[in-house]
Amino acid sequence: MESFPVIDLGKLNTQERGTTMEAVKDACENWGFFELVNHRIPIELMDTVERLSKEHYKKCMEQRFKEMVASKGLESAQSEINDLDWESTFFVRHLPTSNISEIPDLHEDFRRAMKEFAAELEKLALVLLDLLCENLGLEKGYLKKVFYGTKGPNFGTKVSNYPPCPKPDLIKGLRAHTDAGGIILLFQDDKVSGLQLLKDDQWIDVPPIRHSIVVNLGDQLEVITNGKYKSVMHRVIAQTDGTRMSLASFYNPGDDAIICPAPSLVKEDEASQVYPKFVFNDYMKLYAGLKFQAKEPRFEAMKSVATV
Repeated sequence: MESFPVIDLGKLNTQERGTTMEAVKDACENWGFFELVNHRIPIELMDTVERLSKEHYKKCMEQRFKEMVASKGLESAQSEINDLDWESTFFVRHLPTSNISEIPDLHEDFRRAMKEFAAELEKLALVLLDLLCENLGLEKGYLKKVFYGTKGPNFGTKVSNYPPCPKPDLIKGLRAHTDAGGIILLFQDDKVSGLQLLKDDQWIDVPPIRHSIVVNLGDQLEVITNGKYKSVMHRVIAQTDGTRMSLASFYNPGDDAIICPAPSLVKEDEASQVYPKFVFNDYMKLYAGLKFQAKEPRFEAMKSVATV
């Protein structure tokens, strides 16, 4: 079994740049996932965000989650539950406008740390998009420009906690899906695992590495690369011990961004491009009801609603 790709971003400025770019290329083409170390996000900031995230869950969300479990009788489930995830979440929007001041119960320290963390992640997302452009032979800034639309990209963080689950064989922490958007940056718990991706019809664990950022590619990058890179099905397995923390930040195209395969990646001798051309927000409306289903019918459906 191949080992999960872990990439040292610090080597980009060394003699090992070529090898590092090749590792990014291989991860994008063959995995759709990779894990970054030496990504330049301050370790102290990550520790603060982790501590405040866990404190917020214990103080403000744990009891609500227990009440939800009790109300739905989940602890006595006898058969597999396919319409629910064993997770406690809230969503912070950073761009185009922040909603962090509107989220109830957030301690001021947590708000401040999240804003700082989001700024670091945004910088990293833009670096990564340009690395992808370089590997794909696209002009620098191409992906950033596509994502921008006319009003700028969408960027937000889903803050999740996956509490201990008495029946992990019957209830998923998060059901299998591909991500709808662009590039996803995940800060995950390094003690409680659970994230898995589907590769060659096998579920593979994404290793929890302290202070790493896990990167995965969303559906829009599959379309823009005309299938050269693919979004990958992934899930979270509930655990019987420990609460898993997950902060998944989604750097997505703007609502009115026009998504289609990059012309230079569509070979002239191909009968046609593989993927449709569409407005990102139209895709998101479709995805909302079909998140936990295969992506291919979504792409097919967009061919009939393409209006651009």
